[in-house]
Amino acid sequence: MDIRHLEYFTEVAKHLNFTKAASTLHISQPSLSKTVKSMEEELGVPLFYRSFRQLELTDAGKALLANANHVLHAYQNLTNELNDVMNLKKGEIRIGIPPIIGAAFCSSIISQYIDLLPSINVSLTEVGTKTIKDGIHDGTLDVGFVCNHTEYKKKYEMVELLKDPLMLVVHQSHPLYKLESVTFDDIKNEAFVMYRQDFSLYDRIIDVCKSHHFYPKIVCESSQKDFMIEMVEAKLGIALLPSQICKRISNNDIKSIPFQNPQIHLELGMIWKKDNYLPFAVREFISLATK
Repeated sequence: MDIRHLEYFTEVAKHLNFTKAASTLHISQPSLSKTVKSMEEELGVPLFYRSFRQLELTDAGKALLANANHVLHAYQNLTNELNDVMNLKKGEIRIGIPPIIGAAFCSSIISQYIDLLPSINVSLTEVGTKTIKDGIHDGTLDVGFVCNHTEYKKKYEMVELLKDPLMLVVHQSHPLYKLESVTFDDIKNEAFVMYRQDFSLYDRIIDVCKSHHFYPKIVCESSQKDFMIEMVEAKLGIALLPSQICKRISNNDIKSIPFQNPQIHLELGMIWKKDNYLPFAVREFISLATK
């Protein structure tokens, strides 16, 4: 049994389907089935219950999976470290960025990083925070930017980067446009263009509205800041966006107004996997981001 066999087995265990696992591994299904069968013969125990409808792990399969994950993790750490030694200042970094953050918060860091280390391949993926957490956990992402991140400290290594207050965004035809500052009481009767429910800012806005004795009337939900701004421009409602994003709004028909007592902030942090070997490319990015 070798590392490749363990990789094949864990992929089958992940999908509980030989066809899907073979497709992911880019090998034929008969070849994959043969490899797993040879592992069972070598170990002297069945690893899967096979039936017409379903594939399930046996107790022996579950035990092997737990240990195989440890072995593969250690092997990946070893491989990464050797690659650092053999290919100094070369490599790849995979970064997850939530849509609501986008280039407004990350472009400067990433641009500096590329200038400093042009030989590093930078891969950016724009996905939600939940997908970023999953990607960090399963190793498909190296680092990820996350919003309102306090809960992540227990499971991930994390550094806090920014705490940015939300501002009110309104169209010039709106009665609040003339104000220089607002309160939540001022917007209790407004139609809200909101973040999607899987965004942490959604929950924060709802909670603060409730503390002011109202529930917001939500007319639209989106993960894209540009779309939210367009909906305000179309006079569909008001929006709450981080001040760093508001500063970049160039539309003269739109105004960003600060809250007298800011109660909601975009808390931006960066996370990566705990107790994991960090390749040179990742270490350098973390170092640059935290300067």
